[in-house]
Amino acid sequence: QVQVVESGGGLAQPGGSLRLSCAASGTFVSIAAMNWYRQAPGKQRELVARITSSSTNYQESVKGRFTISRDNAKNTSYLQMNSLKPEDTAVYYCNKEVRTITGRTYSYWGQGTQVTVSS
Repeated sequence: QVQVVESGGGLAQPGGSLRLSCAASGTFVSIAAMNWYRQAPGKQRELVARITSSSTNYQESVKGRFTISRDNAKNTSYLQMNSLKPEDTAVYYCNKEVRTITGRTYSYWGQGTQVTVSS
């Protein structure tokens, strides 16, 4: 079994910054991709940023403001969020695509962390 735990959400003012962390633990071979999603009230969950061993991708609305990174030794991903806007307010979910000893890849989710941007 794999556990995914997020931390770092909270309240920020417009223009402020927050940093989210997401750690995975359990039995697996490697993490193929680490993703951050978000879901605002009344909206569908959307992919914010994705990082693999060779690439990073961002939703257009966060490009230049958010930075995703990973520490493979700690099985941890980070989302540095700068120049926050009220429209960034959402529950942020960490997702990890984990490769097991069988060769198959499974998707695991964190519990979500609230990010609120307001003055």
